[in-house]
Amino acid sequence: MGEQTVNLNNFSGTDKTVSKGVSKEDNDKKEVKPIAAKNDTVSKAHEMAKGQRDISVAEFFEKNRHLLGFDNKRKALLTTIKEAVDNSLDACEEAGILPEVHVDIVDMGNDRFMIKVEDNGPGIVKKQIPSIFAKLLYGSKFHSLKQSRGQQGIGISAAALYGQLTTGKPIRILSKIGPMEPAHYMELHIDTSKNKPEIIKEEVRDWYKEHGTKLELDIEGIYQKGGQSVDEYMKQTAIANPHVTLVYTNPKAEQIIFPRATDELPKEAKNIKPHPYGIELGILIRMLAQTETKTLQQFLTSEFSRVSPNNAKQICEEASVLPNTSPSKVSREMAEKLIEGIKKTKIIAPSTDCISPIGAEQLKKGLKKEINAEFYTAVTRSPEIYRGNPFVIEAGIAYGGDQKADGSINIYRYANRVPLLYQQGACAITDAIQSTNWKPYGLQQSGNSTPQGPMTITVHMASVWVPFTSEAKEALAHYPEIIKEIKLAIQECGRDLASYVMKKRRVKDEFKKRSYIEKYIPHVGQALQEMLKLSDIEEKRVEGNLKELLEKSRGKLDDVDFDPDKNEEYDENFANIGKEETEKESNEEEKEKSDE
Repeated sequence: MGEQTVNLNNFSGTDKTVSKGVSKEDNDKKEVKPIAAKNDTVSKAHEMAKGQRDISVAEFFEKNRHLLGFDNKRKALLTTIKEAVDNSLDACEEAGILPEVHVDIVDMGNDRFMIKVEDNGPGIVKKQIPSIFAKLLYGSKFHSLKQSRGQQGIGISAAALYGQLTTGKPIRILSKIGPMEPAHYMELHIDTSKNKPEIIKEEVRDWYKEHGTKLELDIEGIYQKGGQSVDEYMKQTAIANPHVTLVYTNPKAEQIIFPRATDELPKEAKNIKPHPYGIELGILIRMLAQTETKTLQQFLTSEFSRVSPNNAKQICEEASVLPNTSPSKVSREMAEKLIEGIKKTKIIAPSTDCISPIGAEQLKKGLKKEINAEFYTAVTRSPEIYRGNPFVIEAGIAYGGDQKADGSINIYRYANRVPLLYQQGACAITDAIQSTNWKPYGLQQSGNSTPQGPMTITVHMASVWVPFTSEAKEALAHYPEIIKEIKLAIQECGRDLASYVMKKRRVKDEFKKRSYIEKYIPHVGQALQEMLKLSDIEEKRVEGNLKELLEKSRGKLDDVDFDPDKNEEYDENFANIGKEETEKESNEEEKEKSDE
């Protein structure tokens, strides 16, 4: 008889067959396959899909606030002050107003501080106040190509978010746009799920100012003096911004006034178009898709800076593309050829209208006010480009004097006139300094480490878009073009330093030789007196003549000894701001550095 099978369907959705004549044990060993396996997978996919949704940028930074510089309480205090002051300075300069900024930090106890920042800027129209202070990634600077302190539209709203998270209190804003206009007061929260502002309170108030903005914010923080303190930030801001008056009151109720050193505003930075050098393929394709120009030649001359009609024709010739080609018909392969054509075409350097450097002389003045040294030098380089963005590198050196001869040199880092106090080791400026050979310039250095010696170096990058390593804006990214320019700037300063060090060494060697000769002049005078029977007066005259002859034959020696009173611009009180810290605070700072 043939083998018979019986289909059993009463096993909860499974399909099992039992063969006649097969033992129960063998039958149990057969693989059991669920009928609904595929249906279960589909159900699971639908279930997973229900949990997927958009993530608000405010929600993201709510969980990742360390990316914005709020990873510890001490740093959070500094970051909040920095973002508020940067906004005030940008607003004043854009309106052509000499900035006067008041910063008050009030200690509320239990590591809580009330921060007040008030400026004399143009004010903010009522409609814009909620979005500016309580919406992340909102502002006017992201799409513009001109130098400014703020870039991403995150900073001050991130500080409001941090205050909301740590104290639950809203940010308070008072703003007035003119003497005949009302002052609008608002209390704001951020709806993190939607990244939208919530107006908690709104009213009109009397305010004595003709125009300006004042904010108040409660946050968790820790106040300490030292190299990464709010005090140090305010001092370095005053150095890089001599046109600003800063009135600062710390949590210990000590008021420090940094008066402006000049009534001249920095040169106004103008918005420009990107420079073709360094433009990336993806950006070029996007620009080609968005342009309203009719031909490729028109596109190149109107969408980029410094591209003349002749430059545009040459680029097209190098790329083997017709100048009258429609930008919308440019393929990816043609765009790649255009990139190569741009590289082969000589285009003049970008305009500096979009950049407002500090200036070599102002850099030197800032160093002289802060450091009592024996030698100063500074340089401002010509503009260069990275990724199509113009930038300028400036560097200054203060050598010798009251500075410690042992230990690493001091490094001051700036980006668009803003001090960078954290993440020094991760910064392109530090990388450029360490990879430079400092031994020919008279400093000790072990491998690619920070040089040792009595020196302070300042490096400033001014750009339409500073490439920071993170949204916290604490260190410059390691673009080869930027590192190259920094090295060229510090090497130029280094050559001046080497000349001074070599001169000082020659003078000391010459002084040593002269001291040997002068040592024997009295003996020569005595010998001549005995031989020629000279009187004592004649002997003294002979010694004087020999010294004059030595001076004429060897030349006059310059005085290279350090004179602590020579630098009239040095301000000891100013230099000590932020450096008075107790032993306990110093130990805590070292612990914090080791943790980082």
